[in-house]
Amino acid sequence: MNIAVIGTGYVGLVTGTCFAETGNNVICVDINEEKVKMLRNGKLPIFEPDLDVLFARNVEHGRLKFTTNLAEAIKDAKILFLALPTPPGEDGSADLSYILGVAEDLGKIITDYKVIIDKSTVPVGTAEKVRAAIAKNAKVEFDVVSNPEFLREGIAVEDFMKPDRVVVGTNSEKARKLIEKLYDPFVRQGNPVIFMDERSAEMTKYAANAYLATRISFMNEIANLCEKVGANVDWVRKGIGSDNRIGKRFLFPGIGYGGSCFPKDVQALYKTAEDNKYNFRILDAVMEVNDIQKHVLVEKIRNYFGGDLKGKRIALWGIAFKPNTDDIREAPSLYIMEDLLKEGCSVIAYDSEAIENAKKLFGNTVDFADDMYEMLKGADALAILTEWAEFRTPDFEKIASNLNNKVIFDGRNLYGLDQVREAGFYYNSIGREIVK
Repeated sequence: MNIAVIGTGYVGLVTGTCFAETGNNVICVDINEEKVKMLRNGKLPIFEPDLDVLFARNVEHGRLKFTTNLAEAIKDAKILFLALPTPPGEDGSADLSYILGVAEDLGKIITDYKVIIDKSTVPVGTAEKVRAAIAKNAKVEFDVVSNPEFLREGIAVEDFMKPDRVVVGTNSEKARKLIEKLYDPFVRQGNPVIFMDERSAEMTKYAANAYLATRISFMNEIANLCEKVGANVDWVRKGIGSDNRIGKRFLFPGIGYGGSCFPKDVQALYKTAEDNKYNFRILDAVMEVNDIQKHVLVEKIRNYFGGDLKGKRIALWGIAFKPNTDDIREAPSLYIMEDLLKEGCSVIAYDSEAIENAKKLFGNTVDFADDMYEMLKGADALAILTEWAEFRTPDFEKIASNLNNKVIFDGRNLYGLDQVREAGFYYNSIGREIVK
């Protein structure tokens, strides 16, 4: 099939590349000339494991192309994916200006039947707005479909190529047949393509992310209570996760959820409820707990140093909101760095992928390192903010020899308590006993 993907952000690039990998001809369009030039030169603007291999292969074979010309991109394409940003406004609502602007442009230039698919995460009712925006100028038949993405950064290629399910919102039999054919290579093992109406598909995406965010905030509350009563959240997590009604995923406590999806989507669903005069009390609590959790680690550090952090040097392992990505959008690390700077600390941070993105935000106010051990020299404590694999089995002797104090604050519970006790560290994690 000939496919156009409008928008070359995270979702657009993964979508376009993976469809090209199954033999489709894909052309991606973006208004950013510099980004398109970079892509044409074989360079990816994001880090995502395995994407570079598929990208290079499909560019080389001519199945994946890039342009800044919307009319050129859609000319031969039967299916058009809208993979455009929907940033949150000040009130938490999703900004649809990019999507609706492109929709109006499409109405002016489509000359034959097209299936226009919302791949972006959008509020309930967006498909109808997109349909109306296109219809203002369109002279030909078209269908608008909702097909939300469920990609996890760090394993997005695997998620796309082997999806748990594909959710499609459409009442058009013509569009349904095309989409069934399009997704057939991805669901050969029997995972379902679930067809429903557009509004239900849009709600499904928000409901999924809001529920996962709820699990995270719930476990952070349990972890905080564990510290108060002397319980160990590791055992609690295993105890409830083994119940097949609950399951073991998204039960790890930490320093709050972040990234491009959960914060934005929870806010947008809450705003949708508010606009419809419904008090979504659970989501209100989820957001409040998450906001508080981002500051818990700094409170632990402050208490250890007697309430005064002025002049202390704190080393941070991890900046990205999760491992295997360079994404720092709404990362808890950003709030922690800001808190430490306000407290009068000097901060040095290491991350294997996210440093360049962090430099754009913090400039010279934070020191950035390219070696996870050298950067500990002269630091008064180490705080772990992202669970990168390289942090899981560190050389504790090297850590101890470089730090001023044998002190670790672990926001991701990477180490066993006996492990750090034997190494002689003060170790303060989330929801567990403090090792002194």
